[in-house]
This record gives sequence, structure tokens and C-alpha cells, in this order.
Amino acid sequence: MPKSLQYRAGSLIYFQGDPADRVFVLQSGRVNLKSQDIETSDEVQDQVMPGEFFGVKSALGRYPREENAVVTHDAAVLVFTVGEFEALAASNTRIIMKMLKVFSNQLRKIHNNVSSLMANEEKDPEGGLYAAAEHYLKVQNYPHARYVFDRYLTYYPGGKFSEPAAAKLQEAEAALSSKEWRSGQVKTARDGGAAAPLEGTAKSYYDAVSLMSQQKYQQAQRAFKTIADKDDGSEYVPRAFFEIGTCLFRTSKFDDCIKHYTQMISKYPDHEDLADALFYVGQSYEKMNRKPQAEAVYKKIINMAAADDDGAHAKAKQALRELGK
Repeated sequence: MPKSLQYRAGSLIYFQGDPADRVFVLQSGRVNLKSQDIETSDEVQDQVMPGEFFGVKSALGRYPREENAVVTHDAAVLVFTVGEFEALAASNTRIIMKMLKVFSNQLRKIHNNVSSLMANEEKDPEGGLYAAAEHYLKVQNYPHARYVFDRYLTYYPGGKFSEPAAAKLQEAEAALSSKEWRSGQVKTARDGGAAAPLEGTAKSYYDAVSLMSQQKYQQAQRAFKTIADKDDGSEYVPRAFFEIGTCLFRTSKFDDCIKHYTQMISKYPDHEDLADALFYVGQSYEKMNRKPQAEAVYKKIINMAAADDDGAHAKAKQALRELGK
């Protein structure tokens, strides 16, 4: 049976990142859902009114909470387990319609934000990607900063921001490697603190990334190959394997690029850069004037069941348009 709980103003019902195993219905009072805007990272507040439910998406989807639920006025809240809520919704079409309305509004808001981001990227995709990485570094979201700087150097290895991107990628990686980060007290050099230096495979990997950013592709390829051959079980081995293919493509070794990525897909079928690897395969076929094979690869990217990288999908669609498909 659902439970009715009382919360005082200023208390939190759940935090962002908490496990989601309950659904809530506000009986009285006020609750604000606080999250970050995906485009500006500004705080966004959505007010829950009496009679409305919250915490549904994450609970039904079995993923962590995406926001903080803050009580702004003394509140009475009805708490359901997931099973209890599913049983209630299954027997009450009014609840289902209300859920659809809420989710529709949320999806519309997300669509508008994503459309805005895509519009900015269309104007200057390189600058937009670099600016996003800098933002994550500035707000000390080092996992995101590392990923986006890495994406920038993958897409634009000889780009106008490649040198500072390589340096800031190392800054983000150093912060993530530090004891202060693991304890939640990290400060980077720009904050007046000292981040832990990179060592071992991590340092070798980012030294190779730096070579690639300087368009020294043959040297970078050799450095990445040393990491891949070492195969020490670190996260940098599959990443180095991917970058070898990038270097082969950049040096116009298109047949070798196709063979390498075919081997990579066999060795790492769940590789995080699988879609990008396939895109390089498609591009290589195009460069070799084997357009039917390129078309098949682009369609495979678009039709992949689990699309981890919308960037690769968008590029594949653009490539098909340029092929007249």
C-alpha cells in the first residue's frame, strides 16, 4: 500500500543521482524539481502542484534521478513503489493520460533545447564542440570535459583549437586522476591548485593525441600501436585501437583503415566509438570510389539499434544526402 509522508519546507525528497525506486504524488504543499539546462547549465526549476506526480520517468525507466526534489512549502506526499504505481496506472486511464501530457511537455522542451544546440553547431560545429568542452572544464565537470575534448580531437585533429584542446584534455585527465577528485576536493592549476600528473598508459595516450593534433599522424599511429600492443587492460587500449584507424584515414591509407576497423569491431564489438569507426569505413569506401559499399555502411550507422553517438548518425545522414540517397 502507498504511504503518506510529511516533509518540512527546505527538506529534500531525493537528490540527483539517487537510485529511483519510488513514485511520488504531491497531496499538499509545494515541491520544486531542480535540474540543469542541457544547453546553458543554468538551474531549471519545475514546480509540482498538488495532485501531480513526480519521479516517474526515472523510476519506471530504472535509471538514477535526474533532478533534486526540494520541498518549498510543508508538504504531504503519497509514496508508491514502482509495482504499486504500475498497478494503479494500469487500472486508471486518467493517470495514463496525465502522464502522457507531462511527458509530452517535457519532450517538447528537450526537443527545443536540442534544436537550439544543433542550430548553433551548424553555424560553427568545430567552435561549438570546443566551447562545450571548455564549459565542462570551467565548471569542473571533468568526465564530460575529457570526453568532449577527446571528441573534438577525433573530429578535428588539425583544427584551429587542436593545440589548446590537447592541453586541456590532459588537464581534465589529470584532475580525474587526482586523489582530490576522488575525495570531491579537486582544484586544477587554473584554480590555484595542483592536479596530479599523468603517468603510465594515460600519459602515453595523451602524448599520442597531442602528436595527432599536430598532424604528425605517422608518429601518432606508432605511439597508439605501442599502447594497443601492450594491451594492459586499461581503458586507453581500445581508445588507442580506434585512433590507429583515424591515423590511417588521415594518411590516405583507406584500404588499411577499413581492414583495421573491421578488426577493431571484431575485437571490441561494444566499443564506445563503434559508430565513428563505421563512419571512417564509409568515408574510406567513398575515397576509393566504392560508393555502394559506402552507402551500405552509412545506412548501417543510421539503423543501429543502440545509437550511442548522434554525431556519427548525423554525419552518416549528411554523407548519404551528398551521395544523392
